[in-house]
Amino acid sequence: MADANARSVGKSLRVLVTGGAGFLGSHLCERLLGEGHEVIALDDFSTGSPETVAHLMRNPRFWLVEHDVALPFDHEVDRIYHLASPASPARYQRDPVRTTITNVAGALHALECAERHGARLLQASTSEVYGDPEVHPQPESYLGRVNPIGVRACYDEGKRCAESLVMDFHRQGRASARIARIFNTYGPRMAVDDGRVVSTFIVQALRGEDITVHGSGAQTRSFCYVDDLVEGCLRLMEHPADVGPVNLGNPAEVTVLELAQEVLRLTGSASRIVHRPLPEDDPRQRRPAIDLARRVLGFEPRVALRQGLWSTIESFRRALAGAGAPRAAAMAS
Repeated sequence: MADANARSVGKSLRVLVTGGAGFLGSHLCERLLGEGHEVIALDDFSTGSPETVAHLMRNPRFWLVEHDVALPFDHEVDRIYHLASPASPARYQRDPVRTTITNVAGALHALECAERHGARLLQASTSEVYGDPEVHPQPESYLGRVNPIGVRACYDEGKRCAESLVMDFHRQGRASARIARIFNTYGPRMAVDDGRVVSTFIVQALRGEDITVHGSGAQTRSFCYVDDLVEGCLRLMEHPADVGPVNLGNPAEVTVLELAQEVLRLTGSASRIVHRPLPEDDPRQRRPAIDLARRVLGFEPRVALRQGLWSTIESFRRALAGAGAPRAAAMAS
């Protein structure tokens, strides 16, 4: 299999990050630059923003390129972190056809770029490939319970198809690739209006608005702080053998109601918790089995939920203090 980048870890690499101006992408770009690599961030700014990487623009080893991954692209690089995709239900359901095309065509174009240049690729997949699971926690061997015609299918099936493309390129010897199945991730630089449960709860609490919990709030999630997630991605990318899919996330499980209560405590908000109907195909349980990541990558999340929430809340306080911050979208857990 072509993996021409014989440079060992610790030497400077030229890295492409698709979705590099998004929440996760911006943190990954920052970490890669801190390790001395050259970084090209590719983004069409449909969900990302140049503001998330504005602090990186002064670095001569960083380039921001506006481009839609649904269209072919070509950069001579050593590594490709393919993150480009809307990630919150509120955003990926806004234009479901575009979401499917972004995930499928984007993965194909990233793999073709990797093939041309002998680059190693990491596909950012998602816990959504497991759907509303009947197995708990979810190991990589679980094939999932996904509704292929539901309102979340544009994202769920788009990511599943992307995984299929990655494995076919791998089996054909066309690209060296890894698949990271990413579970709920949060942290500074999340968009205030992205509709994810952590950002929505924090924004509602800081504004004194009702905290909207869907259903009883008994559905569970496992939240991984962004620094831990980036560490896992780097370890997976640089593992000497093809590995994957690999679950990356924090196995500490909390209910959505418990999350809302913790946000209220940390913000000191007087907001009320109100309940709304559950969205269609909303998973009841979501928790990664990370035995494989622990054994193969030495991956272990280090940031506790309270610590991570505090850093995230402070970043939202600063964001909301700016002019014209948009209202939070309806929460999608």
